[in-house]
Amino acid sequence: MKYSKHWLIYHTIWVTNRSRRLAVAGNMLSDHSITPKTPPLQFSERRKTFPVPPGFRPPIDQSGETVRFNHSIRNEYIDENLEGSTSNCGIDNNSDDKATSSDLSSGGKKNSLETSTCNHSGRFSCLRTITALAPIAHVGIFSYSTFEEIVANYLSGSLEDHILCSLSLLIEGKASARDSINFLGLIGIPSFHEHTFPGSLRHPNIAPVLAILKTSSYTTLILPKAPYTLENILHYSPNALKSEWHIKFLIYQILSALAYMHGLGFAHGNICPSSIMLTELGWSWLCICDKPWLGFNLSTRHNECIDITPAKIGCYIEGCPSRGLYADLKLYPSIDWHSDFNRWWRGEMSNFEYLLILNRLAGRRWGDHTFHTVMPWVIDFSTKPDENSDAEWRDLSKSKWRLAKGDEQLDFTYSTSEIPHHVSDECLSELAVCSYKARRLPLSVLRMAVRSVYEPNEYPSTMQRLYQWTPDECIPEFYCDPQIFSSLHAGMTDLAVPSWAGSPEEFIKLHRNALESDRVSRQIHHWIDITFGYKMSGQSAVDAKNVMLSSSEPTKPRSVGRRQLFTRPHPMRCNGIRRTCDSANGSTKHQCQANEVESEKRFLFETAYLKELEEASAFSEHARHLSALYGCHPKYFRKDVSLAEEPPGESFKSSIVSLPDAVRNDGVPVNINLNYLLEHIEVEGEGSMGYQELLLWRQRSFCSRISSEDAAKDIFSVGCVLAELYLRKPLFDSTSLAVYLESGILPGSIQELPPHTKVLVEACIQKDWMRRPSAKSLLDSPYFPATVKSSYLFLSPLQLLAKDVSRLHYAASFAKQGALKTMGTFAAEMCAPYCLPIVVTPLSDTEAEWAFILLKEFIKCLTPKAVKALVLPAIQKILQASYSHLKVSILQDSFVREIWNRVGKQAYLETIHPLVISNLYVAPHKSSAAAASVLLIGSSEELGVPVTVHQTILPLIHCFGKGLCNDGIDALVRIGGLLGEVFIVKQLLPLLKHVVHTCIEVSYVKKPEPVQSWSALALIDCLMTLPGLVAYLPREVVVKELIGDQSCLLVMVLVQKTLEFAVLQVAATTLMAVCQQIGPDLTALHVLPQLKELFDELAFSQEIAEGSASPVRSLKVSKPKIDGEVQIESRIDLVLILYPSFASLLGIEKLRQRCATWLLIEQYLLRCHNWKWEYTGESPRGGSENIFTKRPIFCKGSTSEYNPAKLLLNGVGWSIPQSQGVRGTKNLIPQRRINDVHKSPVEMDASMSKLVKREPWFWFPSPACSWDGPDFLGRVGGLKDELPWKIRASVIYSVRAHHGALRSLAVCRDECTVFTAGIGAGFKGTIQKWDLTRINCVSGYYGHEEVVNDICILSSSGRIASCDGTIHVWNSRTGKLISVFSEPSVDSTHLGSPLSPVSKINADQANMLHSNTLSSGILTSTFDGNLYTCMHQLESIEMLVVGTGNGSLRFIDISQGRKLHLWRGESVDSGFPSLVSAICSCGSDTIQADGTSASPSWVAAGLSTGHCKLFDLRSGNVISSWRAHDGYITKLAAPEDHLLVSSSHDRTLRIWDLRRNWPPQCSTFKGHTDGVSGFSLWGQDVITISKNRIGLTSLSKAADEDGHPRVIPQKLYMADNGAKNLSVLSSISILPFSRLFLVGTEDGYLRICC
Repeated sequence: MKYSKHWLIYHTIWVTNRSRRLAVAGNMLSDHSITPKTPPLQFSERRKTFPVPPGFRPPIDQSGETVRFNHSIRNEYIDENLEGSTSNCGIDNNSDDKATSSDLSSGGKKNSLETSTCNHSGRFSCLRTITALAPIAHVGIFSYSTFEEIVANYLSGSLEDHILCSLSLLIEGKASARDSINFLGLIGIPSFHEHTFPGSLRHPNIAPVLAILKTSSYTTLILPKAPYTLENILHYSPNALKSEWHIKFLIYQILSALAYMHGLGFAHGNICPSSIMLTELGWSWLCICDKPWLGFNLSTRHNECIDITPAKIGCYIEGCPSRGLYADLKLYPSIDWHSDFNRWWRGEMSNFEYLLILNRLAGRRWGDHTFHTVMPWVIDFSTKPDENSDAEWRDLSKSKWRLAKGDEQLDFTYSTSEIPHHVSDECLSELAVCSYKARRLPLSVLRMAVRSVYEPNEYPSTMQRLYQWTPDECIPEFYCDPQIFSSLHAGMTDLAVPSWAGSPEEFIKLHRNALESDRVSRQIHHWIDITFGYKMSGQSAVDAKNVMLSSSEPTKPRSVGRRQLFTRPHPMRCNGIRRTCDSANGSTKHQCQANEVESEKRFLFETAYLKELEEASAFSEHARHLSALYGCHPKYFRKDVSLAEEPPGESFKSSIVSLPDAVRNDGVPVNINLNYLLEHIEVEGEGSMGYQELLLWRQRSFCSRISSEDAAKDIFSVGCVLAELYLRKPLFDSTSLAVYLESGILPGSIQELPPHTKVLVEACIQKDWMRRPSAKSLLDSPYFPATVKSSYLFLSPLQLLAKDVSRLHYAASFAKQGALKTMGTFAAEMCAPYCLPIVVTPLSDTEAEWAFILLKEFIKCLTPKAVKALVLPAIQKILQASYSHLKVSILQDSFVREIWNRVGKQAYLETIHPLVISNLYVAPHKSSAAAASVLLIGSSEELGVPVTVHQTILPLIHCFGKGLCNDGIDALVRIGGLLGEVFIVKQLLPLLKHVVHTCIEVSYVKKPEPVQSWSALALIDCLMTLPGLVAYLPREVVVKELIGDQSCLLVMVLVQKTLEFAVLQVAATTLMAVCQQIGPDLTALHVLPQLKELFDELAFSQEIAEGSASPVRSLKVSKPKIDGEVQIESRIDLVLILYPSFASLLGIEKLRQRCATWLLIEQYLLRCHNWKWEYTGESPRGGSENIFTKRPIFCKGSTSEYNPAKLLLNGVGWSIPQSQGVRGTKNLIPQRRINDVHKSPVEMDASMSKLVKREPWFWFPSPACSWDGPDFLGRVGGLKDELPWKIRASVIYSVRAHHGALRSLAVCRDECTVFTAGIGAGFKGTIQKWDLTRINCVSGYYGHEEVVNDICILSSSGRIASCDGTIHVWNSRTGKLISVFSEPSVDSTHLGSPLSPVSKINADQANMLHSNTLSSGILTSTFDGNLYTCMHQLESIEMLVVGTGNGSLRFIDISQGRKLHLWRGESVDSGFPSLVSAICSCGSDTIQADGTSASPSWVAAGLSTGHCKLFDLRSGNVISSWRAHDGYITKLAAPEDHLLVSSSHDRTLRIWDLRRNWPPQCSTFKGHTDGVSGFSLWGQDVITISKNRIGLTSLSKAADEDGHPRVIPQKLYMADNGAKNLSVLSSISILPFSRLFLVGTEDGYLRICC
């Protein structure tokens, strides 16, 4: 049984023997009483361990490690009158068989509380209430077998599986149990109820109690462990709550749980971020077991409940050395930091205590090795600490990391790192903590955290060595626990204390005294600033060399991290009245005793330190947020009553609400069915919430009274939590809450809330508790949009403790019935992260069908952006996993076309296509490989030749020799047949020839054994591909391409003496297949003459002379027997394959005429293989009877059967599957070639030349000339491993696109269509749409009156935006104008409408917008500041940013078709025009790690003056403005969020790192002799254009001798005649998947380059 990933929470309820009083308890743990023979049970929340009772066996997982559980840290109050808790804390091992367990769920078993008349909640008996809150809990005696059974049931997912099954039946319209109806009632179907009837189903937002187990001394509650709490999220990853919608969804869940609890008649009482548990997916659980005062006495004599008063904090195990630590931790539900700071500053609290409090506030957990409580090292242990000496004291103004690494190394790290930082790890790492505590931790922990191989001598043996070894800080145990020095492990000696300490106890005392010394007290505030304070961020962190490496995933939830507590310098401790630390009786229990000081003396002290007191008070005031309060405790409402005087139970009694005699479930209709659910989940026209509607709701909520004061306190707490989620800081602290409750003055921070949220928060925190709305009223409020409610209804059942198969069945059934479509696009997008993880896991065939349905429904209902961000990553994981039926379904052509239709081919090629290819190599599954092969074949024609060659053909060829399966080779053959003989001749055959030549060259060079093996296997795969391709070619073409004049490719392989024998055999078999294809006449004419040398060599070889065939060398590749066919073991065996086969094909007489050594060969065959030619008209007998019908496959060595894709291609032209025999046989020759094979060579050449001009992509050249061949030293690439692109600077095709200059290019993502904008007839702007398949202009747009200077393809639809000083948005398919945008003139008194007339400007002025007259970058003509100059699309928010002639930015809503805000720019140099010449943004195409699409955070604008401005996209504020260039900025681009690339007429390309100080630092690329008029990016590579040259460089290129990286300028050459391109280049765009780039010229040409 494996438990390691499912830790559980222990809540212990201690029971006394006399009064049988119950109280929730926690932290009753110690890790110091463990013996080596008894491994501890570890708890993950505070990671404390408690002494295991005698005889108790801790659960052991499969790896042999002790199972770890989670123990709540919030239930610290324990009855101080408990008796016998120490002596009776063990588990009664004999009670396992005698005790009978009670079941409080609805099982009907006998229970001792059935006769109880206790009305603790005021409405129902305890039995009914507990049953409603913990319906699945197992109640019984605590034993190992019982616990194991509980864990097994939890992991099996069967606890609540019946509910989900019942819901699925209901959705499918089948008969279902009552559980589905009852569960829907819990989540508000048809509505939430003020009065809830307790049932036997758990509310999905209440933490499940798995068991209530009893021993003789205590009762334990076991719960699943949630990975996060809301407190963790707020402190360490606040961006995990990605949007306002997610905040509302979270609050809705909490209110739903509260509505259920309040309906039962009791309140939670402790709503705060730490009590809200969050699962991995962000679903919330309200923990109901962590309220310290939620206990009661059970008197069996009177059958009534009596409230008890919780008492002191601390461990109840007598003699526990950690009792003092728990007192030091001050484990209150919340910490009053304001009071604690003042006590410490005055000297009334020790440094040790204060640092523990800061650790608690920072979220550090005692015993959690990944986030352990941290303390400073104060001495280096060289000598005994002496305050009068400076030698041994540590400098607390610097971090330990800085002291260990040195300033020079940290400066180097900061200056050279991609993300500038000094500190790459925590100030206290898990490695350091486990090394410190190595002598007390289990060896399994050390092997996992320190080193997999346990070596005791590698751990520091002395304190001084430990201090010198570690760059991390200290832990509290070295100040309080002498047992940490004692080793539990054989072979590891005790940690030696310094010589000046006689014993560990004495060392602890001296070390603690050093921490409390005046010297440390005067410096400790510096260490606090570094570890918890203002030196953690900003310039102060840079100065202190304390910049932490930031998280790469800011939206990922985290339970650990560095929390900055203070933003101001921490005050120095006042050296006045201070307690001293006393250590007595060798115990580590330290208590600070303050000296008694008279009030007069205190007054004089405060007067003397008035300035310091003022600074301390100001600091305390600024950090009041650390004393966060949520109004959940009675003392915060009634200051005259202390906690000990009024237990909360009294409050419950005072607010009893009686239930009517007849409790009915009136709100639940009997006829709930699918249509009823779809009506509730439907979202109709989701729009913005009306503020007035929310105000009306608040007025109505005053009329509905809340049930009790305790419930009202819960509502108050919810309001505080909601405000904190927006403010990122608590709404109330002890001072502000007191002020509010007394005077009604709210904190000023409430004004920072959004208006709608402010209304709800103010309603929740009303002073008069009776005016606060109930949880039901809040759930029904207009604050929560319909998408929140519909998402909650859909997702709630998925959060039950059920099996994944049931979750999948429910989600797929509901989605198939239209749930996702009904709830709308946005709600479906919010539900996707909860549903898609269950699709990725290994599935059976039935589950795969449901998963496939769910994937298809999400693809249909989500936006393209959401499909790309959420669904495609899930599909990637499925394709990367092992075989499943779901993978085969995904690889179907119809499914892929759905993806294409939703997100486009580019997204498919980036994410899915490489994984399709990966299913064809390295031991792929037969079915998935066949499906992948069929998909590649079917998609090749639509992708086009350039994309197919670079994204399919070349990757498959790179897999040669690296495990490519038969279906992969079959895909190459069939793609060739589908795209035609021109494709085979121009593209495939040159690449295959290149592979053959490369492998032959490798065979001559001495290289490592793996390289030789890969080379041999690659050559075999290559040769096996040829016969299939030959079947599609006419005979003359085969002769010309493969045989030629004395240059037969296969003969060249056969004559090599350095190749493997298996390679030779495949080459011989392939040659015979080719000869059979071309016929006997062409074979005799072209092939046999080239074999003369080979036959002569074999005839006069030593083997034939001796008459034997002894093997010379062994095969290095596998040699399976193929249907009994003989395999060669030496070169002489080639005779057995070639000679009889040629005899059968040509006839023996013709063969003997062509082969002069026929007699020697035939004698050898007769003597050694019993072969003799007989004139019977049949095949000769001997060992090669069936040479053409059976083909060996040697490249795999695991199977002799060829398994091609058996699925038929739809719409591809195939009607029969490929033969199981030799590939390329006659039955595979297309019918259209039957007549062609009889044509003469002259006729064939003529037909080929005509065919070339008619074929699509006729202009695309073969990449073989620039391809380096297969990389035998590299591995098969994954998603990120792209094939290198060698730019040849060659123009492969040109077409005249415009009469005048071609100003702008825009390429569609399918790389088959391009739009060109340029000057047409009459100097008017024209736009042409080009089909790159045949280089045809298919349509155009001619609505511009002026020259078009920019064009943008809008991703939201088939619309195009073009700019000629105004913006025209038009339909690319029909050419119809949709809208026109322009800026009003300066003297205009009112704004123009979107379709207002366009302002006209002089054509010469328009041409100056992107002038390429590079003699100077200065605009000499005036330019109308109201005209638009350039555009940039913000895809993620569907906006268009447009630059103007006066330096401003106009935002246009594309979907709504209206102008938005205008950010006005200020002229950098008055009197000189400063138009916006280029725009870019960050993050618009970025997909984050969690699957969400990153919204842009900044927009950069380049100006004609050479300046650059960086705007904050959220606020519009200028982040920075700097002089980027000395001339006109021609283009900007953002390859990454922190990088900005700019080009200018000043002949430079510059890369700006925006993470550096402002103005940002740059790398300048020089090399052009003229201005850079533009550039385009592909990964790290940059192609620039300057006059008639292009420039090549890389963003990561190193600097040259003068310290600057350089651009390498090159001239473009015409591919057909080698002439230079003399035209001035005006624009450039890269086609990344086709490995091409397009350039536009000033004379109107569109040139395709490679």
